[in-house]
Amino acid sequence: MKNSNLNNNHNRLNRQPFVFYLISSFTFLLILIRLIFLQLLNHETYKKMSDENRIRLIATRPIRGRIIDKNGLILADSRLNYSLIVKPQNVKKKEWQKYKSLLSQILSISADSLQKKYSDGLKNKQYSITLLEDLTVNQLIKFKENENILNGTEILSKITRNYPYKDVASHVIGYTQPITDSEFSTLSKRGYKLNDLIGRTGIEFVYEDHIRGEWGGEMIEVNSSGTFTKSLGIKPSKQGKDIQLTIDMNLQLIAEQVLKDKKGGAIIVMDPRDGAIRAMASKPTFDLNFFSKDFKPQKEYDELFNSPSKPLFNRALNAYDPGSVWKVVTAIAGLESGKFPPETLLETKPCITYGSQCFREHNDLGFGTIGYEDALRVSSNTFFYQIGYGVGVDEIYDVSKKLGFASLSGIEISEQENIGLVANSKWANDGRGWGEPGRTPWVEEDIASMSIGQFVVQVTPMQIARAYAAIANGGYLVTPHLSKIENESILNSKKIKVDIDSNNLQLVKNGLRKVVESGTGVSINYGISNLPPVSGKTGTAEDGEGGPDHAWFVCFTPSDKSELLIVAFAQNTPGGGAVHALPMAREILKVWNKNLKL
Repeated sequence: MKNSNLNNNHNRLNRQPFVFYLISSFTFLLILIRLIFLQLLNHETYKKMSDENRIRLIATRPIRGRIIDKNGLILADSRLNYSLIVKPQNVKKKEWQKYKSLLSQILSISADSLQKKYSDGLKNKQYSITLLEDLTVNQLIKFKENENILNGTEILSKITRNYPYKDVASHVIGYTQPITDSEFSTLSKRGYKLNDLIGRTGIEFVYEDHIRGEWGGEMIEVNSSGTFTKSLGIKPSKQGKDIQLTIDMNLQLIAEQVLKDKKGGAIIVMDPRDGAIRAMASKPTFDLNFFSKDFKPQKEYDELFNSPSKPLFNRALNAYDPGSVWKVVTAIAGLESGKFPPETLLETKPCITYGSQCFREHNDLGFGTIGYEDALRVSSNTFFYQIGYGVGVDEIYDVSKKLGFASLSGIEISEQENIGLVANSKWANDGRGWGEPGRTPWVEEDIASMSIGQFVVQVTPMQIARAYAAIANGGYLVTPHLSKIENESILNSKKIKVDIDSNNLQLVKNGLRKVVESGTGVSINYGISNLPPVSGKTGTAEDGEGGPDHAWFVCFTPSDKSELLIVAFAQNTPGGGAVHALPMAREILKVWNKNLKL
């Protein structure tokens, strides 16, 4: 038994080196596999991590390109903004009291204001507290003179977007904002940095890639303690490209001015030959520099985003009841259908009954028996009721589509644009957008309303501009545009020859000339000497949402070879297009006519 135990112990001792060898071999194999994994398979990944720990990038922000008008006036640029900061961890309490008094004295600012910002910063555990933003040149010089005794305080420079004309053409130019955390994961792949600016609306948004530029910076090498060792190279930032607009600030400024006394409204000034926008104004407007502020007061924020007047809303691209400026569409539909040829004469009446309602003439008398040109001249309702009822809703709808209604205009800032509504029988049968299919059919009252641009028709001032441009230029539907990036050949390719008889367009054009010669638009000539012949149309529209009437006026000049077209719209301004919208257009014509002769 004793020998047996000795043999077992001897065998165990003999096996121990083998077990040790086996474990060591297995451990070595694991280490070898790990080394292969690190050195061969994941070499690039770990090299990159090593470089990131060793190499730092000091990024240089690009300067955003300028936005300029057709004559080179700057509408948006970038400027250096200087802020005064204090790092509280580097300033003792006793020192701060001394600094506060000195800063108050040399910078001419309230010591209480400095204290409040300092205290708020401490409360929020900020390592860098902004004491004063947007320092003046004088304040900057004063601080630099005393910088050596203000340890812990310093000047930070920052590039901010600047809009010299503040609220002028704000809906056209648009604004920038820092990218959000949620956007960064996607935008970082396109070269954006945290807190980088990006265009949100208007030209700033549409031409973001053109304007923004490219980041640059310096690559430096640091040691394990983070101390700089050497520079690895500098890549200069690349400034964004300027973008020139078709906007003429002479016309833009007067367009903004004539809207000042209106509750709301829009002005569009366009070259009917190619769709170049010379001015686009919307009221209410807003100061674009609000978005460049680091601190945005709550009151200003609420006035912009929570105001019932909706200043961010671009009225030039929103849809409204057009009233009598729509009558040209009904006229063309009557002519194109063949049911009411050019020589048609119709008796106008005090009112005409459709369905259960008697639709009145605007003078409550009628204008006797008249044809197309005189019907446009006096803006007869009952003439166009008869035309519209005779041709039917779908004929009017088809003509309206040819003139660009019920579709986007093609303008660059289409994110602000409303497609509008032009009713047809299918729309009614499909439920009118709110009811059940088959339960909201077309009724007689609809056609009367549609014939004079009411209730079942809602269009934008921009759509009106395109349609009237097609009449003015001899039958071409142009694409409105704000920038001069595209060359003339591309713009010409976007002009569409409308499928409407040129003789019918000319007849309507003759009627629009009579409107200004002796009709509802005759006052356009008052106070302007040597003005080329003007053609146009007044309009007064009931607000389909129940508010006061809208006022419209459209005109183009010279009447034959037109160079300028104006759409003037005063929202919820009762009294008529001739009273409220026409005078706005007249002021713009004065400026245009004066500059034409310079």
